Amino acid sequence: MKKSEKMVHPYIPNSAPKVKAKMLEEIGVKDIDELYKDIPENLRLKKELDLPGALPSEYALKRHVEKILSKNKTCQENISFLGGGCWQHYVPAICDEINQRSEFLTAYAGEPYEDHGRFQALFEYESLMAELLDMDVVNVPTYDWCQASATALRMAARITGRSEILISDTISPDRLLTINNYCVPVLAVKMVKHRPDTGLVDLDDLRAKMSRDTAGIYFENPSYLGFIEHQGKAISDIVYENGALSLVGVDPVSLGVMIPPSNYGADIVCGDIQGLGIHMNFGGGHAGFIASRDEERFVMEYPSRLFGITKTSVEGEYGFGDVAYDRTSFAVREEGKEFVGTHAALWGITAAVYLSLMGPKGMQELGKTIMQRSQYAMKKLAEIKGVKAPLFDSPHFKEFVVSFKDTGMTVEDINKSLLKQGIFGGKNLSGEFPELGNSALYCVTEVHTKEEIDRLVQALKDCLG
Repeated sequence: MKKSEKMVHPYIPNSAPKVKAKMLEEIGVKDIDELYKDIPENLRLKKELDLPGALPSEYALKRHVEKILSKNKTCQENISFLGGGCWQHYVPAICDEINQRSEFLTAYAGEPYEDHGRFQALFEYESLMAELLDMDVVNVPTYDWCQASATALRMAARITGRSEILISDTISPDRLLTINNYCVPVLAVKMVKHRPDTGLVDLDDLRAKMSRDTAGIYFENPSYLGFIEHQGKAISDIVYENGALSLVGVDPVSLGVMIPPSNYGADIVCGDIQGLGIHMNFGGGHAGFIASRDEERFVMEYPSRLFGITKTSVEGEYGFGDVAYDRTSFAVREEGKEFVGTHAALWGITAAVYLSLMGPKGMQELGKTIMQRSQYAMKKLAEIKGVKAPLFDSPHFKEFVVSFKDTGMTVEDINKSLLKQGIFGGKNLSGEFPELGNSALYCVTEVHTKEEIDRLVQALKDCLG
């Protein structure tokens, strides 16, 4: 008998030898290898896995995992200036209190008769987001911004009947990878250059690349590199002249101080709600949104669920439910235009709590605070010899590129030095955007105090000598 067959694993069901023997007898199999006879011999592992022995108790397991986790360096004991798609914002306690309620936390793909209140909560989320975005329709959250942007582009292609999309080349590299993976089978993706001095979309390059095949252009505002794309109206006008659509990716946190994309011509808006009351965690805490006008040509191309309100059979009573359910793959399965998949609905409910708590005035105050603190950080960093902050000559929101080209040190070495002083430096852009030289993306939000920014500046001065 193999060693693994003699061992009873505390966390593996039916691992006791007698239980396994009884199960094999029940199904008429003499040896467990008979179950794997269809697998070629050359693909089978002929030895025991090199694994440590099973831990004897739950307490021992807990201590073991805690020891591993203690190696992590987190934003609790360090100051973080990292951003690039996942940002450190303050999460009000009520957000955690509500999203941990069992009717929300444990709900999965259910219906109103079993997940009480979930449909209404998501309707409220969509309504609050629609007000913030100045749009009519918002979907139940997708996995993340990457999926939301890719889906928005596929929607644009179906709406226009065209097969090409233009994308600003300052897009998040991670999002571009997802877009290529999701869209390339049916859409040709072409990049539009940015102006090296400002980072803004090169309008001449955009005009030159527009064609009869162009379904639309996708750009982000604020951009992945932090600057504000104030040419939104001009970009949309160029797109409309060619019968295409304007698609904009946006950080909703910015909309307390910036006009929403719909006001400068966006047909479809997408982004991520991670900044709206959702903690950073391993892999994100992300949830993507898609928004549009309430027009049939847009609504019927959403692959994801939309919740609305309507009258019930009881006079004077209203209920919440799916809008145009028959357009989703839930209804038509393989005939669907896109597969729906699992939604990040819990984060939508969390964002609804956050937006309800903040209100319009709170979002405005949040945006102003972020801009004031990020402006202070850029000003102080620019005073350091050899450092240029920001790299682009444009207004910025909460992120900005810092160039260390003239310091004689790499971003990697600078960040190692900062970490020794309890600071996470900016995200290294040297690999993602080599044309920017030795540079890093820094993020400043409402959680960063003046003292913390000053500490960063002093730490960089010490590091750069």
